[in-house]
Amino acid sequence: MAAFSAFKLLPPHPIPIRSTSSKPSIPFLSSSSHLSIHPSKTSISSSSSSSRLRPLHAAPSDLLADKTNLGPAPVISRDVALELYEDMVLGRSFEDMCAQMYYKGKMFGFVHLYNGQEAVSTGFIKLLKKADSVVSTYRDHVHALSKGVPARAVMAELFGKATGCCRGQGGSMHIFSAEHGLLGGFAFIGEGIPVATGAAFTSKYRREVLKESDCDLVTVAFFGDGTCNNGQFFECLNMAALWKLPIVFVVENNLWAIGMSHLRATSDPEIWKKGPAFGMPGVHVDGMDVLKVREVAKEAIERARRGEGPSLVECETYRFRGHSLADPDELRNRDEKAHYASRDPILALKKYILEHNLATESELKAIEMKIDDVIEDAVEFADSSPLPPRSQLLENVFADPKGFGLGPDGKYRCEDPKFTQGTAQV
Repeated sequence: MAAFSAFKLLPPHPIPIRSTSSKPSIPFLSSSSHLSIHPSKTSISSSSSSSRLRPLHAAPSDLLADKTNLGPAPVISRDVALELYEDMVLGRSFEDMCAQMYYKGKMFGFVHLYNGQEAVSTGFIKLLKKADSVVSTYRDHVHALSKGVPARAVMAELFGKATGCCRGQGGSMHIFSAEHGLLGGFAFIGEGIPVATGAAFTSKYRREVLKESDCDLVTVAFFGDGTCNNGQFFECLNMAALWKLPIVFVVENNLWAIGMSHLRATSDPEIWKKGPAFGMPGVHVDGMDVLKVREVAKEAIERARRGEGPSLVECETYRFRGHSLADPDELRNRDEKAHYASRDPILALKKYILEHNLATESELKAIEMKIDDVIEDAVEFADSSPLPPRSQLLENVFADPKGFGLGPDGKYRCEDPKFTQGTAQV
């Protein structure tokens, strides 16, 4: 199928500019493009008013009225299919183990699991280069795994051990690995979007100012539907479009901002429309279908890499657990949860693989068993790893590596024997 023909796309509205009679170009609509536009959706007011009139218990998948007949799934090779399946199974199995370890007291603080949303992480990140950047949220474990951070390093971080990817100081919500281009999970919503925008600016600066002609790095910023009502989101969309930054803004719309339904929190629940308001394409895709996500991601990433600017992609997905492991998940409607559980993205991909004879049931089972071994090894590694030394507490906090600066005598204050009197020895 032609790229994007199965997805809703709203082009930027032409904006008259006094200094020129030409209209701005419409991204994704070059002569070589295979996209199809839905003219009926160029009027925002008509659809937004009807959306607001929907009952709040309506299945959020009804947000887009013409999402039927999305066409056949894209054709993929056996190797790609197995890579996607293994990555999604890794993410799901890792998160299931996290739940077990949390309730056994091996993890502390808030732990937010990604179950159900694997198609989004896998669909985007497996298309990236190692040097490309990913910016995540507090629900960041699976993004890290997809980007190549070893399961051992992520699990040890969750255990608060010195062998974790942040030496035990980041924890669940702050997974970071410069080596793998993962610029962090961020606990506050919207906090990572400016960081991602800066990373994209770095790529453009290196290419255009420092003349590094081979620098074509792309940044992908993940965030949720609740974030799209925050100022950083709008400010960064504006900056990215103004400077044509190589970034893809990915909304993981799991329909709930903790306990607040997306339908109750925004004046127009169709987030993808906000892209054209800033002069970039806005696309909605079924976030429970990794093949459709991958198809959209490929176009958006390649577009950014060509220097054609940012894109906004809304992936409609669903989390299968509560907001965090401390959430009993009593606010969401049972029928809604059952509806999305029946569309499990891993089972859907498995069905596709078997129906298209890309692998056998035994081959997929072998992948699942391989992942089980990886997870068990990660837990054993994390559990046996040492705790960070107390001296590590002050590292990476102050510009002065010893933490407290120099005294009038030119010596480190912390070396004064009186400095720690009455305090815990660090």
